[in-house]
Amino acid sequence: MLAHFSSPYKAGLLRPIHMKYSFMSFSTPELSLDGMLLLAKKIGYDGIEPRIDANHAHGIEISIGNAKRREIKEKALSSGIAICCLATSCNYADPEKHEQMVARTHECIDLAGDVGAPSIRVFGGRLPENVKREEAVELLVKGFSTLASHAAERGVKICIETHDDWCDPQDVATVIRRVNRAFIGINWDIMHPVRVAGKTIQESFDILKPWIYHLHVHDGTTKDGKLQLVPIGTGDIDHKLAIELLKTISYDGYISGEWSGWEPYEVHLPRELKTLKDYEKGI
Repeated sequence: MLAHFSSPYKAGLLRPIHMKYSFMSFSTPELSLDGMLLLAKKIGYDGIEPRIDANHAHGIEISIGNAKRREIKEKALSSGIAICCLATSCNYADPEKHEQMVARTHECIDLAGDVGAPSIRVFGGRLPENVKREEAVELLVKGFSTLASHAAERGVKICIETHDDWCDPQDVATVIRRVNRAFIGINWDIMHPVRVAGKTIQESFDILKPWIYHLHVHDGTTKDGKLQLVPIGTGDIDHKLAIELLKTISYDGYISGEWSGWEPYEVHLPRELKTLKDYEKGI
C-alpha cells in the first residue's frame, strides 16, 4: 500500500511537521507525576497522557483542589513535558447515564484547563440493547452540543475515540459533522477501525481527517480469536502510513501510545518511540 501512496509532503508541497509523541499512564500506573515527567524527558517523549479514574499514581483526578492543580501545571511547564491530554471514561450512548456523563465531562474540562491539558479523551460508549444507532447519535450530538461552549471557554478540545460501538469512522464522523463546533473532534485510535470495522488506515483517515485532534497508537494481531499486543511494525496496523497521512494535513497534535497490561515500560516505551521516529525519518 505504501509503495503506491504519493503525498503532497513527499512532493515537497508542505512544510515538514515533526510529530509529537506521548504515552498513556497505562504503561506506568505505578509512577508518580514526577516519575512520569522524568521518564518522558529521559526517553525523548514530548508529552504524557494521564488516565484519570483508574487509580494510577500520577494523582491527577477530579477530586484534587485548586492548589494541587496549579502545582501540577507548573511541574509540567517547568519539565518541558506536556500533559497533552487527559484520558477520561466519559461516554454518552446510554440514556440512563447520559446527563450524569455530561456533568462529569464538564468537571473533566475544568480539570484539563486547570492543569494545562489541551484536550480530553472521551468515548461514545456501548449501545444498550434497547437503543438504536440513530437514537445514540442523537444523544451524542445533544451531549457534545451542550459541552461545546464550556470546552471553548476553557480552551480544551473534546476528542471522541474510535472505540467500542464507535469504531466505524463513519459513525463518529456523523456525530462530529452534526455538532459542527470547533472544540469537538476525534481521537483516532488507528487500530480499532481496522480490527473491528474493517476499514483501512487510508479509508479511516479520509473520513476523519477534518476533525483529528489526538491519536492513539499500538500494534496488535489476533491469536486464538483474541487481540495480542505486539511491537509496532510486527502486527496488523500500518503506523508508517498513518504518520505519512498525518503529515499531509500538518497534524500538530500528539501521537500517544496506549499499552495496557503489556510489557514493563522500560522495555516497550523506548522501543516503540524509536520505531515511530524511524518511520517519520523515512518519510
